[in-house]
Amino acid sequence: MKYKNLFIYFFSGTGNAKRIAEIIHENALKTGVESEIFSIQNKQEIKYPQGNEKTLIGICTPTHGFNIPPNMIEFVLKFPKVKNCEFFIVNTRGGMKVLNLYTPGLSGIAQYFPAFIMRLKAIKTVGWQPMDMPSNWISLHPGIRKTVTEKIVKRCEAKTKKFTEKILSGKKVYTGFYSLPFDLAIMPVSVGYYFFGRFFLAKTFISTYKCNNCGLCEKQCPVQAIKNSSVRPYWTFHCESCMRCMNLCPHKAIETPHAFVFVIWFLIFFSAQYLMLDYIAQFLKIPKDSSIYSLIYNILLIGISFAFVWISYKITNFLMRFKIFNFLIAFTSLTKIPFWRRYKIPKK
Repeated sequence: MKYKNLFIYFFSGTGNAKRIAEIIHENALKTGVESEIFSIQNKQEIKYPQGNEKTLIGICTPTHGFNIPPNMIEFVLKFPKVKNCEFFIVNTRGGMKVLNLYTPGLSGIAQYFPAFIMRLKAIKTVGWQPMDMPSNWISLHPGIRKTVTEKIVKRCEAKTKKFTEKILSGKKVYTGFYSLPFDLAIMPVSVGYYFFGRFFLAKTFISTYKCNNCGLCEKQCPVQAIKNSSVRPYWTFHCESCMRCMNLCPHKAIETPHAFVFVIWFLIFFSAQYLMLDYIAQFLKIPKDSSIYSLIYNILLIGISFAFVWISYKITNFLMRFKIFNFLIAFTSLTKIPFWRRYKIPKK
């Protein structure tokens, strides 16, 4: 083996990235490499390589909004400069299976950004490997059937073992470059998600009348974004939409209120814009075709949008304590439909 040590750092919502990290760790130990694995969630204590021996650093992370989660971005930015180290990244994406065809997800900048930061720290990237684990974003689609999930996971486990063998033997693996044209095309979405999208998605979770206030979602949240108001859970802007809470809840009490989300977003991105156009033009007396007008418009739109989402979510959360309103909101949620399965990663 080329490397003496392997340090693996992972973040995982529903277990996909964790499973990949564990497989790499276990296979490294079998080959005689001294491997250590660390979870970066909830600021758990972790170790960094010292640079005394040839060391491989690995990051296993989910892909959120064609990007890596903000806590993983923060981790990479703060990673120390160390000598004698090389780096690889494995990002889990939303894979699916249609008939006999395994469909891949997209990485966006989930691989390139961490590699760029590591390069600035003089740490060379030797592995770019996306892993199309089962999609768990059940706010948009039902959880994948158990038999299909098992097939996708088994396929990814086999690919992970091959990747581990190659990377530890000193071979470079740049599979992530295969989707480069598509990743570049959706780069604006990746950036938009980090600065805006994740905050709006944080306000798309509610707990319905099925909630017994057990506190499990709050305890299990990997970024501590759920606050219990003694009546029901409340999702803050720190939420990363990792889907752990919704998939974990034993009573299926956590839902996405689709009708509420569509109405609020419609008011923000359509009605509010037209009202603002007239207001700005009349109050500031700035020509609509000027660059100053466009700048002011965008700043106000973003500020008002965040404020509107926060206020409307606060009001909704308060009204959810009333059974009639609670039922109506839950009734308009697709995630309430009986066949809308939750995602469970298969046991080893």
